[in-house]
Amino acid sequence: MFFDDTIAAIATAPGEAGIGIIRISGEKTLQIMDKLFKSNQGRFLKEMPPRMLTYGNIFDPDTQQKVDEVLAVYMRAPHTYTKEDIVEINCHGGMIPVKRILGLVLKHGARMAEAGEFTKRAFLNGRIDLAQAEAVMDLISAKTEKGFDVALDQLEGGLSKEIKRIRNEILELLAHIEVSIDFSEDDIDEVTLELLLDKSLKIEEELKHMLETADTGKIIREGLNTVIVGKPNVGKSSLLNALLRETRAIVTDIPGTTRDVIEEQLNIRGILLRLMDTAGIRETLDVVEKIGVERTKAFFNQADLVIFVLDASRELTSEDIEIMALLEDKKVLVIINKTDLPLKLDISKVEAMLKNKIMIKLSLVENVGLELLEDAIVDMVFKGEVKRKDQVMVTNVRHKNSLEKAAQSLQEGISAIKQRLPLDFIEVDYRNAWEYLGEITGESVGEDLLDHIFSNFCIGK
Repeated sequence: MFFDDTIAAIATAPGEAGIGIIRISGEKTLQIMDKLFKSNQGRFLKEMPPRMLTYGNIFDPDTQQKVDEVLAVYMRAPHTYTKEDIVEINCHGGMIPVKRILGLVLKHGARMAEAGEFTKRAFLNGRIDLAQAEAVMDLISAKTEKGFDVALDQLEGGLSKEIKRIRNEILELLAHIEVSIDFSEDDIDEVTLELLLDKSLKIEEELKHMLETADTGKIIREGLNTVIVGKPNVGKSSLLNALLRETRAIVTDIPGTTRDVIEEQLNIRGILLRLMDTAGIRETLDVVEKIGVERTKAFFNQADLVIFVLDASRELTSEDIEIMALLEDKKVLVIINKTDLPLKLDISKVEAMLKNKIMIKLSLVENVGLELLEDAIVDMVFKGEVKRKDQVMVTNVRHKNSLEKAAQSLQEGISAIKQRLPLDFIEVDYRNAWEYLGEITGESVGEDLLDHIFSNFCIGK
């Protein structure tokens, strides 16, 4: 599938920079450049070898006024990102030169690219599949080394290869079912059913292993929403500052110093923490502090991880107990802070109320326990397991949903086999599983979904 129009966009981020890049893709690319670009030797870009940067100038053809000196490169279809003719113009960075050049490109035959349209063309022209296309944006937006590595693996086809392999296995089963339907007698061939069941159970196990990576994969891709809670003055802001290795939050002995939610991002060994220090939860008549407490409760309900801080030098209060009552169904790390001071906290009571919750003793004054907290966060995300080198990771919610639907359809097919239902019924379940897996790679996906996915891309990609 190739397009009869030519698109263009600024491919670099807005603002001042050493270089700005305008990208053009489509059949009129060289015609446009013939009007705008001349090399220092007076030659057109089409006369230059492909993939070689050529020094020259961009001119306004109407006025013959020089717009900027540039380096331009022509890449010939089909060996390009979009599988179409592409030109990239490297001009001086800054808003004025890139906008002027883009304006001339649009005036002389191109149209403005839509969000993600270059990558969409790469997908529609068959250079990459949909999972790889989505990995492009994940690669750009990665905030940690681990997130980048997973996105790069998906861009190189790690997930796609596994999905296509499983789809092919299901397709073989479908072919077997259809042959059995066409040539079977009244009774269902027991050998056929046993063969289907054996292979189906193996595929079901593979899908299960892929789905087991989804929670960790989502955190690697999007980060872990983490909220620090506790009553006032237990050391929440001090903990935030210690994790960030900088003074971000004001720390005083006055209860209620933190009156709003402070949000920061933190990279802990490849895991992005979206960390929120909250107002201490307590009854208060202060209007501003009361709003902060309400916001704390809202963030608490949305958090992936709760870091609950207790003060070892103070006895349990009704405020502590009120918070602990909310933690039962949450992923929680319990911090016993200020352990350098005389112990007054009844730790056994805390352990009784917060059964099976990880508890870490901490003294920020003596720099004790912070590394244990980081270890606990990493272990919680990866569930104490190291990812196998050959194991793909599911990071996208859309992919997870499609995998769950495929697994459900396969389970229904397995159940139908065990019940000795007609092969026609079984075929429907296996075809559904095959289709759902195709949604991940884009082999069975509608135009509306494509538009939605690529609308989240940046304009020049």
